[in-house]
Amino acid sequence: MINQDENQYFKGRGAQFNPHNKFSANTYVKEHLEGIDDWEESDKKTAFLFENSKTIVNKVDSPDVGMAYSLNPYQGCEHGCTYCYARNAHAYWGYSAGLDFERKIIVKKDAPTLFKKFLEKKGWDATTISLSGNTDCYQPAERKFKLTRQLLEIALAYRQPIGMITKNSLILRDLDILQEMAKLNLIMVYSSINSLNNELRLAMEPRTATAKQRLKVVEELSKAGVPTGVMVAPLVPGLSDHEIPAVLKAVANAGAIRAGYTVVRLNGAISQIFEDWLHKNFPDRADKVWHLIQSCHGGNVNDSRFGDRMRGDGNIAQMIKDNFKLHCRLNGLNTKEIFLNHTLFKIPGSQISLF
Repeated sequence: MINQDENQYFKGRGAQFNPHNKFSANTYVKEHLEGIDDWEESDKKTAFLFENSKTIVNKVDSPDVGMAYSLNPYQGCEHGCTYCYARNAHAYWGYSAGLDFERKIIVKKDAPTLFKKFLEKKGWDATTISLSGNTDCYQPAERKFKLTRQLLEIALAYRQPIGMITKNSLILRDLDILQEMAKLNLIMVYSSINSLNNELRLAMEPRTATAKQRLKVVEELSKAGVPTGVMVAPLVPGLSDHEIPAVLKAVANAGAIRAGYTVVRLNGAISQIFEDWLHKNFPDRADKVWHLIQSCHGGNVNDSRFGDRMRGDGNIAQMIKDNFKLHCRLNGLNTKEIFLNHTLFKIPGSQISLF
């Protein structure tokens, strides 16, 4: 049962405070409750900050995240997912991984120009680029700035294969482009659905689309001929792992052809944010859930070992793995591989293909 103190809980936000940025030399505290300063405890509207980047496509060296290159038009994410691994990256921009991550969104307005520049590099081999590997490219900011749509238009023009993952139904706005890319076998879309419990979603992923809306995304994309999968991620033992059978049945019925999962891991400042959130929302079982997470990571809440960090190890992790594999098989998921077409790439206006 979710239990929130109305006087201390910021509805619509995942993190409830700003943990200290380890890259900052200074920090501050509030010593007097009657102080007149504008403290972080007063929730603020989301601010959009504009940055000029040197590059927009990043090579991914990690062998267990399923992508070679990622493209992120936004840094920070208003979705506010408490467990989000991208929170830690906000520290590099001088902000906190907590409330700052959700309220100070960095918008890379030059992303389309930089994307074209990257694609026109000599020797580019049209390897699939993931949109986004870090923060959600269809977060609320996209409705205003439309950077993701511009990037998809460029990808279609260059015949560049794209992989996508999102938990926002705004993706259906771009169904026209996605359908054209699908005809050329240039696109694969994953939706993120880790629970069908709307009460849990509102607390853990406060500004995301409902599970019902995300299932509609899977259904609409599938009907339009867009290869569609689902990431049931992250699974939180003691909170959402029991939903594996129901989630996999629902996504298969909606038209998903593939499914994957991760077990929650809480690296860096995320451990403070998630533990605080857990005790405020589930005080009756917070300690149990925390210990279950630890049991999946060798007694810690995070494991940095490639191959183990995403799915964990130990008895609980093995039970999750076996249950997931069983219900994928029962629902006909992961029986078909998706291979995008890398041979169509061509710089618009050029005379010959690069291949």
